[in-house]
Order: sequence, then structure tokens, then C-alpha cells
Amino acid sequence: MNIKSSRLTIKTFSLDMAQSVYENSQDDDTRRFVPDEVYDSVEEARAAIEFLMSRYDSADGPFVYPIITNDGGKNIGYVQLCKLEEEGAWEIGYHIAKEFTGKGYATEAVRAFLPAMAKKLNIKEVYGICLAENTASVRVLEKCGFVQVYQGSGNYQGKEAEIVRSVWKI
Repeated sequence: MNIKSSRLTIKTFSLDMAQSVYENSQDDDTRRFVPDEVYDSVEEARAAIEFLMSRYDSADGPFVYPIITNDGGKNIGYVQLCKLEEEGAWEIGYHIAKEFTGKGYATEAVRAFLPAMAKKLNIKEVYGICLAENTASVRVLEKCGFVQVYQGSGNYQGKEAEIVRSVWKI
């Protein structure tokens, strides 16, 4: 995997990214919106990377890729596709480390990633599910062509919460 956009490259993980993955997992937004992706140590981040790398050749993922800046090669977050419990349904996920938010990186990464992964996996639609209070994520989905299909109570990270569910279709 090597997807390039004007400012970013989305590529496969390597074990030498453990330090940056650990650091990116420590910000308040990660703890708030994706608490299952907070790592307690570099070693824990490395173990997660090893698992994610082992899934690249699978049929059902999860398919998680780091987002790297083209100017400086900094790992600023990730973008992913994961299977949902519904048969054949996929969900996009993404996170940009707090110091890089508000610069359009998530939108740029999702726009580059979606068509490439839809083609690779031969899928025609992808869901985006986020907390309703995460207005930045809701806006990223809108800018990337997702259409909201539900807002209300739902399961998010194993807890009942106010969510927004959107869909992107080819």
C-alpha cells in the first residue's frame, strides 16, 4: 500500500513506527473518541502494529495504515477500514494526532484512501460512525461525500452513546 496525495502518504506499518504510534495515542482526543487505541507503552504499540501488519493479507482486516506527511515524513495518525457485524459492511476510521488537527489532513487522507480500498476490496459502500459530539469527524465525513443516515442512540466502543451514522457509496 502506498497512496499519495498532495501532502500525505498512506502506507503499510513498520515496527519502527512504534514510538510515534505510542505518542499519537496519548492525546486527549484519542482518549475521548478512540480509547481502545491508547497504548500504555511503546512495547504495547509495537504489539498492536505487529497484529495490524499480520492482517494486511487477510480478507477481513482490519486494514489500518499510518498517515505520513510528505514534508518531513512524520506519522500523524491513521486511516482504516474494519468489517462491521452486518454481512459485507465496512466502516472507515481515522484519527489525526491533536497537534496536526484542523489542517484538513483527515479529509485528505479519507479522500485518497476510500477509492483505493473500495477497489482493492471490491466494495461499493462504506459506513462512517462517530460520536455526535465529535463535530470535526462528522464534518470530515460530510466533506468526503458521506451522507448521514442516522443520528441517535447507538453502540459506540461498547457503550451506548449519541452517534452519527453515515454512508459513502461509489
